[in-house]
Amino acid sequence: MNWRTHAKIISGLVVVALAGGYWYITTPAQSEVDIARLYGPMPDLSKAQPETLPSVVIAKIVGWQGGAKPVAAPGLAVNEYAGGLDHPRWLKLLPNGDVLVAETTQPTRPTQGLADWIASRIMKAANGSNASANRITLLRDTDGDGKADARFALLTAANGLNSPFGMELVGDTLYVANTDSLMAFPYKLGETQITAKGEKIVPLPSMPPNNHWARNVIASPDKKTLFVTVGSNSNIGENGLKSEEYRANVLEVFPKQKTFRVFTAGMRNPNGLAYEPKTGYLWATVNERDQLGPDLPPDYLATVDFGGHYGWPWFYWQRADHRVQPQRPDLQQYVKRPNYALGAHTASLGLAFAGSAKLGPKFANGAFIAQHGSWNRNPPSGYKVIYVPFNERGFPDAKAKPVDVLTGFLNAKGDAQGRPAGLIVDGAGALLVADDTSNRIWRVSAAK
Repeated sequence: MNWRTHAKIISGLVVVALAGGYWYITTPAQSEVDIARLYGPMPDLSKAQPETLPSVVIAKIVGWQGGAKPVAAPGLAVNEYAGGLDHPRWLKLLPNGDVLVAETTQPTRPTQGLADWIASRIMKAANGSNASANRITLLRDTDGDGKADARFALLTAANGLNSPFGMELVGDTLYVANTDSLMAFPYKLGETQITAKGEKIVPLPSMPPNNHWARNVIASPDKKTLFVTVGSNSNIGENGLKSEEYRANVLEVFPKQKTFRVFTAGMRNPNGLAYEPKTGYLWATVNERDQLGPDLPPDYLATVDFGGHYGWPWFYWQRADHRVQPQRPDLQQYVKRPNYALGAHTASLGLAFAGSAKLGPKFANGAFIAQHGSWNRNPPSGYKVIYVPFNERGFPDAKAKPVDVLTGFLNAKGDAQGRPAGLIVDGAGALLVADDTSNRIWRVSAAK
């Protein structure tokens, strides 16, 4: 069930209330599982608690007041790298150390009736923004002090941006993943503005209501193809599978031929893409489905394999979702199990492997993951940056627990001071974290 279907039910029953900046829909179910048991290769997949109405608890956005900032793990320090941005969602490091930030959110469109209005209000409350800046800004730290002191509007809506998200540089071509197309722009390293309109490489699925609008992109190791994430258009295919064509997948794009194919399927909403440095395997963070209760199913980290299928919408973690009709028992034996659970409803987005990070031996071999935070779990989950240790074989360490890297995004009252989204390791080995709710980028470095 998607947000607009939710909203039709809600508006019909008149059970929505906005009080003190928080959205509540019915009485949210209380979690029965310790959140720690929802992380790792073998999460606690407790009994499902199907919900007719979605449980929604969205933290009131208050921002960072009076010099407050996130709390870094022991041995690390955090400072503001850049502020005054407009919903900075995703980051890209260029070879010369410049940082690109996509200032973006879901596409703006006219509301159609009360249900659509309620849906838009709910998503605005969750995101802190309802109009996309449609801008890619270039940030530069000219004096090496860990703060961006120069910024330039590299690309804007005038270049053909439409809710841009992922960015990838291949030679003298900058690829940008709009919500509805993969675009290519001529770009030479060091330039601070692109005037070209851009070339559409392939269209991307964007049929209304275009839920899960964000598209990420990364080049293959040989730079000949590109991998693009496209999330589902619904919760569990309730709008019909026709509206899900080429969605809930990682697509492989052939830019010279301007064609694409499905590379990995059955991922409800893949976001982060990154290569593990030891094995060269491509990994993704994936947001799982809703309305099975506060503890199911966990979001996850998984390898992106050609021909792989992770089950959506018929299965999650190799379990059948009996809400989906008709069922596909013939598919079950081919469904892959995710590698590592990231907690239920954590909205895990950004992904970066340690690789060149210089944050000390504790953070030398593993994956950093930005958890944007739940909108439907009681108590909340996510709202932090974590580190998942990997073993020497290049896979998550089954014996190690995830480590909190950056916390404090929820204050003592449960208000949202910020929400982490995209992240990268910068040219000096520090971790940059886009905070799309407070319109800042944080920089995490080794404490001096």
